Formats: sequence, structure tokens, C-alpha cells
Amino acid sequence: MADIIVAGGGIGGLAAALAIARSGHRVTVLERTDRFAELGAGIQLAPNAFHALDRLGVGDRVRARAVHIDELRFMDGTSGEQVAAMPLTRAYRSRFGNPYVVVARGDLYQPLLDACRAAPGVELLGGRAVTRYRQDQGRVSAFTLAGERFTGAALIGADGIRSAVRAQLLADGRPRISGHTIYRSVIPMERVPEDLRWNTVTLWAGPKWHFVHYPIGGGTQLNLAATRDDDAREEVVGRPVGKSHVLGRFPSLSETARRLLDLGEQWRSWVLCDRDPVRRWTDGRVALLGDAAHPMLQYAAQGACMALEDAVVLGGMLDCSADDIPQRLEKYNAGRRERTARTQLVAREMGTRLYHPAGEAARARNAMLAALTADELYDKVAWLHGASIG
Repeated sequence: MADIIVAGGGIGGLAAALAIARSGHRVTVLERTDRFAELGAGIQLAPNAFHALDRLGVGDRVRARAVHIDELRFMDGTSGEQVAAMPLTRAYRSRFGNPYVVVARGDLYQPLLDACRAAPGVELLGGRAVTRYRQDQGRVSAFTLAGERFTGAALIGADGIRSAVRAQLLADGRPRISGHTIYRSVIPMERVPEDLRWNTVTLWAGPKWHFVHYPIGGGTQLNLAATRDDDAREEVVGRPVGKSHVLGRFPSLSETARRLLDLGEQWRSWVLCDRDPVRRWTDGRVALLGDAAHPMLQYAAQGACMALEDAVVLGGMLDCSADDIPQRLEKYNAGRRERTARTQLVAREMGTRLYHPAGEAARARNAMLAALTADELYDKVAWLHGASIG
């Protein structure tokens, strides 16, 4: 048994703590904020996320909180016509072994948090922002903003896209600004007209923009997310914006999409960021996980799924003695980097070639998608949704 430190108490950090504790180690999670809580609105979970959640022992609790979606629907956002739809019911679940669901982020986070609190080998400490680390004599120490020092056999940096652990490990600067601004709102479902209460993840694609909506909170809320390719160059995180501003950014929306967007209130904006894939996430007894290792744009809806996969693979690798940890971290890195790099790059490509083209490029996209059968659509996503984590 060894003492392992996890920097970051988000989805990836808590999943890592659970997985590592299941390998027999004691885990201390250091979270920068005072409270362990997950901010944000909706999140999509494909079957590969549930393969990981089941291994962590929380899959059923997340399923119980989730909305089990009937289909992924792709619409032409200017004409209002349906282009393609991928059914997510019996045939999909049979092929991939688990459902495709949508949840409020808290409905994924809370089961992980409850499981960590119940695990005798996990300690959760808030108000501890890790700023740097130091290794010596087969140990690693994490230092916090307040000057505290925590020492163990390994440090896992799960501290997000602006990770302090990554900054020291790779020194690769700030995240890459995508030039895309996303506007988010969550509204009560009771405010949504009956004819617009669809049990789908629906995406309306237009020239240099797209708009996504789906139910969350057990169907009691509607999550709205509208994205504009506007060449943004400044990092923005959760800035409040007026409703009129949001509506003005999407003037060519079709009638039905406009009705849905018009329902939004208390909008907030973010400028989306990611990083280029890297091959090395480790430094001796230090390794990165989730957004600290491979932050990606939301267009493949796989950021949380990849972090959950990371956690389960890492936990399995650390079923070892303290002496073997550095080489096991290298194996974890080698086993995860190709899959996560591919997902990062596919997410970028989806945001440009699939969601935002105009004119002839948009017509060609529509023709390509419309020609695909349900089985062919399943084949397209099989490498991602159906992948096994071993």
C-alpha cells in the first residue's frame, strides 16, 4: 500500500481516486476550491463512459439520474430540415453494451463524490490549490498555494486544462484558444412548449455556428448551448451575456431552432480552448489525467468520457508496489496517448468540417450524412463509443 496524491477534485480526479483506492492504495485528493462541487450544465455520456463507471462501481447511480436519449439528431440550422439521425435505443445499446445518456454535470459528479466519501482509502481536502511538485529519494511532494506540503509515492495531476502540474511537467504555456464562443443556458422544462420537448440530442448546423439542446435533470430542464466561430482571441470563462446579444449572434436560424434559442435566459459565455496532443504525460512519479493531459473541444462529446477511461486504466496500472509506480505510470501514458490524441483531433475536425461549413461544403456534408444508414452511423462511432478499457 502506498500514499498517492491527486491534484484536482473534478470528475477525473475523483474517478482516479476511486480507481487507485480500489488497487489498495491510500489516496489524498487536493482540490483548489473550498467545496467539492461540479459547476456547469449538461454533459453527454456515451457507452464507453459507462464501461468505466461500472468498473468504478457507480454506473447504476449515474444511469438512475440520467436521461436516456432516443437519438442523436442532425439538422440543417438554416433550412430547418432534418439531415440525419442516429437511433440510440435497442440496436445501439445492444451493439455497444450500454446506453447513450445526457445528465447535468452534478448528476455525474455526485455519485463519484459519494463513493469517494464512502471509501476508507480516500481523503478529500478542499482549499488546497497545488502549485508545484518536487521529487526526491523515491517520493514526490505536492506544494499548495498556502504553503502546505503533501508527500506520497505518486502525484496525479487531474487539475484541468490550466493545470499547475502540467505547467511544471511540460512547460507548454497557456491553452490554445479555438476562436469559438459558446453561450449556455439551462431552463425549466415547464417553460418549453410541448411540441419542442424532444427526447433527443439535437444539433442545428449553420455557417460558422451550431446550436445544441437536450433534456437534463431527469427531464426537468432543457440544456441549451449555441456556438459561434467568431475568431475570439481572449479567454472567457462564464461571462454573463444578455439575451439580445445571444439572439443577435445567430440571425439565420430556422423558425423551430429560433423558438428554442429564444427560450434561453441568464446566458453565460465561454471561449473554447484545447491543447495540441502530446506524447509524454509523465515525469518519474508524476502523471497527468483528463483535461490536464489531453483537453479537447466539446464537439465529440468525449472530454469526461476520456477522463473516466484514464482513471480506470490508471487504477489498474497502479495495482503494484511503490517501487514499480514510475514504470507503471509510463505504461499508462503509452496505453492512453494514441486514443486520446485521436479524439482531440477528431473533436477539432468536427467543429470545422462537420458543424460549421457553408454553401457547397454544407450541401456536400448534408448529402454525405443523409446517405448513411443507422448501421453505417454506428460503424463511424464504433472506435469511440464501443471501445473497451480492458
